Amino acid sequence: MTARRFYFTPLAASVAALVFVGGCKKHTTETAAPTQPTANIQVGTVHSETIDATLRLPGRVEADPDKLVHIYAPLSGRLLNMTLVPGQEVRKGQAVATLQSSDVAQARADFEKAKIETIRADHALDRGKLLASHEVMSQADLQELQATDSAAHSELERTRQHVHELGFSENSTSDITTVTAPITGTVLDIGTATGEMQRSLETTTGIATVANLDTVWVTGDVYEQDLHAVHPHAQVTVSFTAYPGEKFSGTVANIGDSFDPSTHAVKVRVVMPNPGHRLKPQMFATLLLSQPAQPRILLPAGAVLHDGESTIVYVPAGDGKYTTKKVTTGAQAGDRIEITSGLNDGDRVVMQGAAFLRQPVGD
Repeated sequence: MTARRFYFTPLAASVAALVFVGGCKKHTTETAAPTQPTANIQVGTVHSETIDATLRLPGRVEADPDKLVHIYAPLSGRLLNMTLVPGQEVRKGQAVATLQSSDVAQARADFEKAKIETIRADHALDRGKLLASHEVMSQADLQELQATDSAAHSELERTRQHVHELGFSENSTSDITTVTAPITGTVLDIGTATGEMQRSLETTTGIATVANLDTVWVTGDVYEQDLHAVHPHAQVTVSFTAYPGEKFSGTVANIGDSFDPSTHAVKVRVVMPNPGHRLKPQMFATLLLSQPAQPRILLPAGAVLHDGESTIVYVPAGDGKYTTKKVTTGAQAGDRIEITSGLNDGDRVVMQGAAFLRQPVGD
């Protein structure tokens, strides 16, 4: 018997009859048990109870991926003047570090070289035109000079744009660039330190991670047997280990479409407002989803025994004897277990001392 993640809150004891699966008695195995002293045995009458069921899902807080960014170096170089610390609030456009880059020097050198080649090509084309006008140069040679001049101008424009893409002017001499925060948010972690070299196209570690925590996700794991009980837009009450006694409200925003192969669970996501940023990423949470009230039969955990692969209870057979009856169990509610089939309202069952009625091994 595997306990599911439900707990029950009794609303009212209902004596209304509840008939479970009609065919359950077909699987009943009756075996006479030896007479036992009645002092240790307590027999009671089974009654159905109308109870509320609440599905409990383990979860944790996550930053909204749409509002989370990893800050990477815009170009390769040495990081200078790092000003970030975890937990710090930053504004969009705020300078968080400076970077001294050899990429800028190389880009400017390429630009200056292209400029010289363009001037040289312009002069060669001017001479060619003059020679062609005096029929000293052929038109084919002149066209070759024109093509070379056009290529030189194209390369000049390419190198100019490269310098601009790096965030610099081709007329500047500085090789220091400022790294800014792309969004307003909270610094979650730092991936580097002042003085470290950055490789903009090679590194997988960012300078820092910043997230806007005005809203957060609370994701829970829904196991296969409970998936039917979770629905989009359902109301959810969320509790957090960090805030005992407090309850937070939300709605189911999304239910995953695939099972995690390691946990065999589907992710359910609740989007929650986070005033004051009290909810922190990776904080543990419990999602509570109320289920419709329905009549159920509950027995004390000690009344339900395992016999091989079967689950059984003992029932009176008269003359101080007892027989076994197979049952099917459901959720466990504290020290009581739900019986989903095998018993009907009004049945008499051994509530206490069932273990004393077991047949001795080897007899």
